[in-house]
Amino acid sequence: MTQRLVECIPNFSEARRGEVIEAIIQAISSVPTAKLLDRHSDNDHNRTVLTFVAPPEDVGEAAFRGIAKAAELIDLNQHRGEHPRIGATDVVPFVPISGVSMTECVEIARRLGQRVGEELNIPVYLYEEAATRPERRNLEDIRRGEYEGLKKEIATKPERTPDYGPNRLGSAGATVIGARHPLIAYNVYLTSQDVSLAEKIARAVRSSSGGLRYVKALGMQVNGMAQVSMNLTNYQKTPLARVVELIRREAARYGVSIHHSELVGLIPQQALIDAAQWYLQLDQFEPNQVLETRLAVVQEKESEKQPVTTPFYTLFLDALAASTPTPGGGSAAAYSGAAGAALVEMVARLTLGKPKYQQVEAEMHLVLQRAGTLRMELTAAIQEDAQAFDRVLEAFLLPKGTAKEKNKRDKAIQKATLEAAQVPLEVAQKAVEVIELAEQVIAKGNLSAISDGATGAALARAALNGAGLNVRINANQIKDARLANPLIEKIRQLEHRANEIEGRIHTLLAERGGLRLD
Repeated sequence: MTQRLVECIPNFSEARRGEVIEAIIQAISSVPTAKLLDRHSDNDHNRTVLTFVAPPEDVGEAAFRGIAKAAELIDLNQHRGEHPRIGATDVVPFVPISGVSMTECVEIARRLGQRVGEELNIPVYLYEEAATRPERRNLEDIRRGEYEGLKKEIATKPERTPDYGPNRLGSAGATVIGARHPLIAYNVYLTSQDVSLAEKIARAVRSSSGGLRYVKALGMQVNGMAQVSMNLTNYQKTPLARVVELIRREAARYGVSIHHSELVGLIPQQALIDAAQWYLQLDQFEPNQVLETRLAVVQEKESEKQPVTTPFYTLFLDALAASTPTPGGGSAAAYSGAAGAALVEMVARLTLGKPKYQQVEAEMHLVLQRAGTLRMELTAAIQEDAQAFDRVLEAFLLPKGTAKEKNKRDKAIQKATLEAAQVPLEVAQKAVEVIELAEQVIAKGNLSAISDGATGAALARAALNGAGLNVRINANQIKDARLANPLIEKIRQLEHRANEIEGRIHTLLAERGGLRLD
């Protein structure tokens, strides 16, 4: 099975203080599944580009930790560098690599943007595929005026209002977050110190000035040399070799040439193969002529012969069936709620991009974003519930020989039992939220998936029922009625609310889908 991976390439406004970059890397790497692939720091730009990959459920968390650490250690009021910037963490793009769609990357970007805005109080602008308005697709438009200009305008100009976060800039500035296709950051150095030549060549090359369609370029001076700094946003439609040759010809007009070039970060292998094929005039070239490519095919075939790994859901069900108290009913309830949220996400995705449902596109994006968050939180609750009950068992094992020991043991049991009741209560609250979201996709989502939305609601109701039982059984063991009674009352309120939503869902299923549940 192909591993689901998302690439994240955050750009940080710091390169001259190595200890700061190391701290940011440590923050990102504290998420175990996040793997750092590359680090590129440029002292003249005073900018560092990190490249890491992680599964879609973890990549946003890793990026958030990096952003938080950068906000703590980088002060934009003190920052100086050649490269345009508006934030300590200037830009954070997500790129689908394997088994992940662009739509999923857009959701990750928007969830992260909302979290950065709310928890870190950093203004966030969404760009490229995640942009909420056409004029914000291009990064350079958002970054116009840089940190200093944005600081003056963010509170007074409506077009500068961020997508998330406050209408003011702190020392961490603002952050641009988005989703995009693979990009090549590529710099060409000229045999000249005259930055005006680099600016002229950049103007001839970049798309916005009438140059090559998928090229963004700036002219600047780096390491005492004139540099054409570029982002190639679609190497398949504007090949790397074509860009290099245009720069070479433009440079010749001014009596200079290419001194050398450099990559910032990583480059897709196919881009290099395309360049080699063009320069070597390998007109009959086939990709499987590359040794490493042929070897990978052979290795993949060999791996297919290996025993199939037991699916994760089988492992969980085996754990439930085992003769151990955990995981138990509370974990199963959380699992059911997470499955319900996943089905809501599925219906929302099947609705997005369909002309027939264009009028509800914005609403479905919000549903998708919230359902994804709930799915991750409910998934985490599977283990949290088991751990909470384990703490109850540990409390019962404390010594009770003396009066002092017995008193300590009783307090520990009551404390652990209260915590064991609170975890399923949170699961119940999230389950009701999933039912509410299910109602939205049943009411307005893709009609062909209406039964999937209803199944999501049913699974979330099962989660509520299971969580409610776990809250009640733990509340019965809490001696202080002032602590126990509010737990029971909250569950009753949630159940009443769920009953009302389910009534509306039944009506919708009959009206939209012709499904009668009586």
